[in-house]
Amino acid sequence: MTRPPSPTRAADLRVDPVDAVLRRAGAALGAKLDRSSVVRKRRTVGARTDRGTWVRVERRGLDRIGAQGWNGTECAALLKGVSQPEWHGCVVWQDPDEPVMWRADETSLLPAPPIGTAVLGEAPTCLTDVWWRALNATLDALAGQTTRRIATPDTATITQAVVTDTLRSVFPGDFDTTVESWLPAHADLNWANVTGPGFCLFDWEDWGNAPRGLDSASLWASSLAVPALADRVLQERQHDFESRDGKLMTLFAASKILGPHAHPGDPGVGPARRAAERVLAELQADGGTVRSCTPTPSGRP
Repeated sequence: MTRPPSPTRAADLRVDPVDAVLRRAGAALGAKLDRSSVVRKRRTVGARTDRGTWVRVERRGLDRIGAQGWNGTECAALLKGVSQPEWHGCVVWQDPDEPVMWRADETSLLPAPPIGTAVLGEAPTCLTDVWWRALNATLDALAGQTTRRIATPDTATITQAVVTDTLRSVFPGDFDTTVESWLPAHADLNWANVTGPGFCLFDWEDWGNAPRGLDSASLWASSLAVPALADRVLQERQHDFESRDGKLMTLFAASKILGPHAHPGDPGVGPARRAAERVLAELQADGGTVRSCTPTPSGRP
């Protein structure tokens, strides 16, 4: 009987040594990496190459690599009508010292800088009407694709059970959590993964089928500290938010802010709670039975 992979140690590539990883990636891809351009994140590190491309290296534990693999960036290259970097190639290797895989993907450079961090604290100045039209065109085109991939937000496969357990853990009430439509989604849509003023959506490693509205709700949640921006997301993606699945995904996104690890100083707590109250009331009016519109005590700041 095959044993499941052992859990990997917690790692943070923002502080862990990455020189050897970058050397191996560059050598395997036949490119010289510009160390002055290195961008380090918790589980990824990237750099510009001497041939005008970008190499992004991700560390992922074997326990986080399922049957579908983790070639999301490669598979996303086949998507039609989606604004994303052009994929050129990759190299994958297993770490000799721990149950970890490394993957380096080479893509074209982004057309503009990332708009900000995952959660914005102030309104960006580069979001024109053209930008919003490009966002909508990409999300709508993505939702119209066909794939057997399942989205893995935060590297964890999203399922009906995950949705139900997440909502039940934060919001009381006997309301139906069943997702009706599963559509292709980026699954990590936030302000760190989109560019402006030229629109592009990048970091596709976790994309796949997900409940309708996941991407819209994720972008809305990352905008809550800027009310006008959150309202604009609601306006632009209205058809998602008005759907029943979109309402469930609004609660799903809000649960990340209102859950047991909520921070009292998070400016998104108040807006998330008010939105959750409204959505729960709407679900009740649509035929669900909801006894309360207040998060459970463990979800309060």
